[in-house]
Amino acid sequence: MVQREAVFPASRHALYDAHGYSAAIRSDALLFVSGQVGSREDGSPEPDFEAQVRLAFANLEATLLAAGCGFDDIVDVTTFHTDPERQFNTIMAVKGEFFERKPYPA
Repeated sequence: MVQREAVFPASRHALYDAHGYSAAIRSDALLFVSGQVGSREDGSPEPDFEAQVRLAFANLEATLLAAGCGFDDIVDVTTFHTDPERQFNTIMAVKGEFFERKPYPA
């Protein structure tokens, strides 16, 4: 039988409960992380785009740490963009601050 366990960063637990999903689910040796957005602890959006991207990565980091993991444990990252032509350089610059060395995630 597969062992499953929900993982929540302490500061955002109520937010996940209110919306009915988990920040992450550990299934045996794998951790499946929900999409992370650049929202503040109360769930409100960060208005500055670069700060929003940094906050999304900070929220991801908090979720990983709550599960005993870190960025080196990530094998795949998917990002969604509302205006790729204008946002891509900012997103890639911030991403590079969190994924500093090879191997980079897929």
